[in-house]
Amino acid sequence: MKKRKNKNKVSGIIYRIIFFIASAVIACIFLCVAVAFTKKSADESENQYLTNYKEKLELLQEQIIDEHIETVIGSSPGGKAGWVVFLSVCDGNTRASVFSGTGSSLENAWNAADKNTRSFVSEKNFELRWLKADVVRSVREITSEALTREVLKARHEFYRYGIAFNENFKLALLETELNGAKIYEYDNGGLDLDYLNRYLKKSGRIIQPISAFPEKYLLFETKSWLCDEDNAIYPLYEDGLEVGRRKIEPLDADHAMQLIDHATAFLVNQVKDDGSFIYGFYPRFDNEIENYNIVRHASTLWSLICRYRISPSEELAAIIEKTISYMITQIIHDENGNAYLYEAKDDEIKLGGCGVAVVALTEYMDVFGNKKYVDLCCELGNGILGMFDWETGEFWHILNGDFSRKEKMRTVYYDGEATFALSRLYALTGDEIWLNAGCRSVDHFIEAEYEQYKDHWVAYSLNEITKHVKDRPEYFAFALRNAEVNLENIAQRDTTYHTYLELLMSTFELYDRMIDQQIPAGDFDIRSLLNTIFIRAQRQLNGFFFPEYAMYMANPNRILNTFMVRHDGYRVRIDDVQHNIGGYYLYYKNYDKMLTYISE
Repeated sequence: MKKRKNKNKVSGIIYRIIFFIASAVIACIFLCVAVAFTKKSADESENQYLTNYKEKLELLQEQIIDEHIETVIGSSPGGKAGWVVFLSVCDGNTRASVFSGTGSSLENAWNAADKNTRSFVSEKNFELRWLKADVVRSVREITSEALTREVLKARHEFYRYGIAFNENFKLALLETELNGAKIYEYDNGGLDLDYLNRYLKKSGRIIQPISAFPEKYLLFETKSWLCDEDNAIYPLYEDGLEVGRRKIEPLDADHAMQLIDHATAFLVNQVKDDGSFIYGFYPRFDNEIENYNIVRHASTLWSLICRYRISPSEELAAIIEKTISYMITQIIHDENGNAYLYEAKDDEIKLGGCGVAVVALTEYMDVFGNKKYVDLCCELGNGILGMFDWETGEFWHILNGDFSRKEKMRTVYYDGEATFALSRLYALTGDEIWLNAGCRSVDHFIEAEYEQYKDHWVAYSLNEITKHVKDRPEYFAFALRNAEVNLENIAQRDTTYHTYLELLMSTFELYDRMIDQQIPAGDFDIRSLLNTIFIRAQRQLNGFFFPEYAMYMANPNRILNTFMVRHDGYRVRIDDVQHNIGGYYLYYKNYDKMLTYISE
């Protein structure tokens, strides 16, 4: 009996050992499976990021091969560095990261840049949206002193060279990085050491800051291509004012409509709950502009209504109603019932604000087919007349909040805005007082030679008032002269300044109406006007935040596909967007007519 008990005891121990071993084996198997599954998931995730990157890279490589870059550029375009390639990667949420490679051949340089970029994409699980390739095509040596002089002479943000700090391109920055991170120092010339070190540290290019600039640099230019989120490839301009921007030729009505749609979507996204707009940004460091301006609110509202006219939508209608409601809360009345658009932050009334408010509200009523704001428009018109001198044809520009006079002259633009409004009021009501005041104002424009100002509001007002006054040939002549004497200057202007296209297109509409109504246009050169229109339509694209520009800003998605003023720190403000919408809106409307004149 005792033997049997011992035997059972031994058997139990053996079973327990077997069970423990089996459990351990099973646990190990589960652990291995879990580790393998986790590794597989990580590998799949990693492959997803790398696959996206490699797809875009291969497409860019094919483009470079198709363009025979080695033959076009020649040997050793990077000087002693041989060939130099930059690859910029951006997810749309943060500023692009840039990697470079050098080599004795384009293939070697490309592979070196690829290796550095690939490691970043893999390690960071980088959600690549845009991949840009830059191949150095030329270099020139420059001393530090000469660089200071050249940058000092350049217009802000318009010095368009990359810089290598050493001959082997071990440390080199693209032009888009230098301007995008405010490293070029336009006020004093040369480079800003603080901004440079800040950028180099944040981008991981260096560990220790640069204590002093070298005595010499290499300036370089590139051939560049962008691969976007849809894997479309865009060759970019390599020189001139358009450098670094995609080629859109011809800029037809469809392209203009795309620009309008993008810019309108941007403005819609800026509307706050109370109907005001987020006023603007300085996008290099994603800084918001706080200085709200109710005049620009009114003109921005007008551009949204123009967009609605092309293609109505319930969403846009709701936004328009909201922004009108906000504007109306900023209108005040004097004891006589005259209305004024009030700038609360400055406790002042601006003539131009009253004028553009009338323009926006009359446009609204025309587009939406109602008479909702007729009385308010007349009250605003009476406010304008209260600031008007019938004898001289001049306006008083600024009143205090208590309606007392503050400034006789603030900006010439207010005169055109007020005259435009008076012409609109006549179209709305048929009351001769508005037309008579508008005509007296235009008489003053002619007497004071307002064509010297290149004023788009003057062009708008003349285009409007001549719809009603056809027996004043001097009005038509002045309207044409307002554009004609400025054509050469406008065509040559290097900036992305946004009101020129409005001036030109308003003049074209007036000229086209003259021809249609057989009003003599004298020897006006319509081909010169059209040529300048097409130049400016292209030039203002340099002020559009395509991905290839936006990716070098702090928060690309925030300002993507809208307009900016490059020479003012890439400023994006609601009126910058509004003026571009206005110009391209008229371009879109009249594109086919313009082609007709060209073909004649």
